Amino acid sequence: MQPMRLRRQGSPLCLSAALLTCALLAGPAVADGVTPSEARRLRDEVKDMFYHAFDGYMQHAFPLDELRPLSCQGEDSLGGYALTLIDSLDTLALLGDKERFSAGVQWVGKNVRFDINKTVSVFETNIRILGGLLSAHLIASDYATGMRIDSYDDQLLHLAVDLAQRLLPAFDTPTGIPFGSVNLLYGVDDDESKVTSTAGGGTLTLEFGILSQLTNNSVFEQVTKNSVHGIWARRSKLNLVGAHINVFTGEWTQKDAGIGTSIDSFYEYLLKAYLLFGDEEYLYVFQEAYKAVMHYLHHDPWYIEVNMNSGATVWPLFNSLQAFWPGLQVLAGDVDPAIRTHAAFFSVWKKYGFTPEGFNLATSTVQNGQRSYPLRPELIESTYWLFKATRDYRYLDVGRDILASLQYGAKCPCGYCHISDVETHKQDDHMESFFLAETVKYLWLLFDLAVGPDNIVENGPYKYIFSTEGHLLPATPEIALVDEHCLYFGAFCNGSTDRGYGNGDSSSKQQSSNYTQFDDRQTASSQYSMSNVLFATRGYIKGVCPGLNHAKKLGISYRNEEDNSVEQNSRDHENPDESYVAASGVQTQSSSVILMSHSVTSQPDESLETISIPHESIVVTADSEFMREPMRTDATGGSSQKLTGDTDEDIV
Repeated sequence: MQPMRLRRQGSPLCLSAALLTCALLAGPAVADGVTPSEARRLRDEVKDMFYHAFDGYMQHAFPLDELRPLSCQGEDSLGGYALTLIDSLDTLALLGDKERFSAGVQWVGKNVRFDINKTVSVFETNIRILGGLLSAHLIASDYATGMRIDSYDDQLLHLAVDLAQRLLPAFDTPTGIPFGSVNLLYGVDDDESKVTSTAGGGTLTLEFGILSQLTNNSVFEQVTKNSVHGIWARRSKLNLVGAHINVFTGEWTQKDAGIGTSIDSFYEYLLKAYLLFGDEEYLYVFQEAYKAVMHYLHHDPWYIEVNMNSGATVWPLFNSLQAFWPGLQVLAGDVDPAIRTHAAFFSVWKKYGFTPEGFNLATSTVQNGQRSYPLRPELIESTYWLFKATRDYRYLDVGRDILASLQYGAKCPCGYCHISDVETHKQDDHMESFFLAETVKYLWLLFDLAVGPDNIVENGPYKYIFSTEGHLLPATPEIALVDEHCLYFGAFCNGSTDRGYGNGDSSSKQQSSNYTQFDDRQTASSQYSMSNVLFATRGYIKGVCPGLNHAKKLGISYRNEEDNSVEQNSRDHENPDESYVAASGVQTQSSSVILMSHSVTSQPDESLETISIPHESIVVTADSEFMREPMRTDATGGSSQKLTGDTDEDIV
């Protein structure tokens, strides 16, 4: 998905639609120190990087899940169904390798089965396997992509449906939030942990939502929306969510709020679900959550972890999963803080040659026990989005530095190795599948954009949303449908008076007073009139939804933590935030959407900035995990599944 706005020096900002983008700048955009020929060479070097790792996997590890690049062996790390191949399919398509893409799709369609006695992470299986199958299916089945396989007959879609149905038993909980793991043959194990991560329950909407659109089966979409409801309804009064939650009682078992470990892609999928499906419910929740993050967690340019209930600082730590955040801010149109934060994050990379899993902001040192770099993509992902949004030459320099670090520090005989210590650059014999699905993909896209893009993402028939695993999800008419439902603004409702919605007359009568009711609070109608928020929204007629507040319209309620219980019968509480989405700068007019309204300014010097937080302000709580290993998301609550990196992703 392209950024919400584009900036070019000496020219005005260009505002784009949520699912449409600004036209690409004419001609190649290159850095002062990067000539067009060098940008092309760097792009080709990244392509060679991909094939060095992909060929190493196919020769030494396939059909096992992942490659051990030092010993040139394979290992089953997720379910034993050629994880790295499935995760890499859309990267092959992006590179234009139709021969290997076709061979991979056909092999997976003939050989992969999910009726196996394996207990797998719901989160990882969704973003890596289900997302990989759906992305490859949408590319292989469409002539418009240029990668249509003539013999393809929806085999990957059938596999995706089978897999998703085997994940559904995990959602059978009182809160609607799924278990972290499920057995593909027998359902949820009797001894399965009832604690899962926020990202584990909130990073399912894109893949399951697409599956519902492709199969006309709303169950997949609904269970994931229920999960988001279950998490958001249990937010604190500060509109913050914790890291781990009990899926039966709704009690937060880990109350540190942050944008990294165990929470990251929850925020990512709120915005991206809106961008892909047009569901304003996700936009509203994202707006409220984003405002809370920027108020309580943002210590410009860094982000810290706080107690979700009090807002007190728990730990001033940068963990590498936070690096997806500037890219997400670009998608939301909030570019200024994204520029500053990216510069701070990259200063850590420059200091060590890689980003450690944890960097202590109080001491400006690597956090003990968090010294590794497992080839994570998040910083590269944000670099790509910021270059795309600003065309600032410095982001190409960032990409060149990152590429050099990977080539000289992580390359090993059969692929690319984890770095076990960013200070010694000692290599570890492991290569996650997301290295090929995300890390290399974003790096290649960065330099290809600099040369003058020639790929399906930039020049293809559709605009694409990237999943938190970097999978390409196209905004086709079949998928990007605007649900017809009563908007939470309470001014445009789908339907007629026969269905209980107000007609034009009743709307006029209600709005003839000096104040209009929003979210159970009175706001001056002259200041926040609906004409300033929505203009000619297709599919809606003018009217009101009388007697409904935000929570009732969206099916979400606020719960105090002490009210979280299996009975689920506590009263709805008023949303504590004193602003609503209309005051956040949301404007839609046919194909124009601005999620955040900040101007773009020049990037500051990329020097390492240390956050200033007095030690006496750091509050140690029983919930804090000072020495925990950062993880992309622990979908099982940190008990048994392997923890890996994203948002993406980025993003996770």
